[in-house]
Amino acid sequence: MTQLAEQIKLRRKIHGLTQAELATRAGVGLRFVRDLEQGKVSVRMDKVNQVLALFGEELGPVKTNAL
Repeated sequence: MTQLAEQIKLRRKIHGLTQAELATRAGVGLRFVRDLEQGKVSVRMDKVNQVLALFGEELGPVKTNAL
């Protein structure tokens, strides 16, 4: 499981939400939440940010040491 997947699942549980409740509140599909929590590598960043917005967070670019 990826760090993102772990954090989404942890925050959902802390707030006492089911996957279905999280999906409804974020305006995304239940399948998307399931894929996200399972660490699927090809998820849409805009939808990830819809979910993260519920927790007051946002995903964005991070500087690395590449080139």
